[in-house]
Amino acid sequence: MAVNRKKQIIEAATKSFSLFGYKATTMEQVAKLANVGKGTIYTFFNSKEELLDEIIMSLISEIKEAAEEAIDPSRPFLENVHRALYRILAFRKQHELTIKLLQEVRDIGTPTVQEVMKKLDRAVLSYIREKIEEAIKKREIRSCDPEITAFLMLKMYIALVFEWEKDNKPLSEEKIAELFELYFLKGLSQ
Repeated sequence: MAVNRKKQIIEAATKSFSLFGYKATTMEQVAKLANVGKGTIYTFFNSKEELLDEIIMSLISEIKEAAEEAIDPSRPFLENVHRALYRILAFRKQHELTIKLLQEVRDIGTPTVQEVMKKLDRAVLSYIREKIEEAIKKREIRSCDPEITAFLMLKMYIALVFEWEKDNKPLSEEKIAELFELYFLKGLSQ
């Protein structure tokens, strides 16, 4: 029963954060949406920050799962990194919570939200870095700084997926893969 209540609270908080943002969400709203008393929330979470952190940790797991599903061990590293990055950013672009939280960071700059979004980015960068390190060990790519390379890969993808379409026609997944290979991966190929 306690697990169900905790799950209800997390689902309600996710919904509230997605609709209203972190700053505008209150524990009263979450309690009402979860159909529990406000005190019940505090049996599981000490604060709204802790609740958001739990949700983001779950989201990080979902993103990693989505990326892993995109990877095909029989395909080359360069293709897999593209597939994983595209899936990660598609997930981020379509998930209501990340959309709302990114909007809140941009419009309001709520420190707590900035921190959890940094945590999300660090987890994504760590995941990409691990894949780069594996590829270096397998000699699929030449030796490079995995941390900087992961950062550049992610930033290039964000630029192609999010930034480009602000003023231009959105790029297809195929075109992004082509550009990624042309400008980035050719330099890493053995």
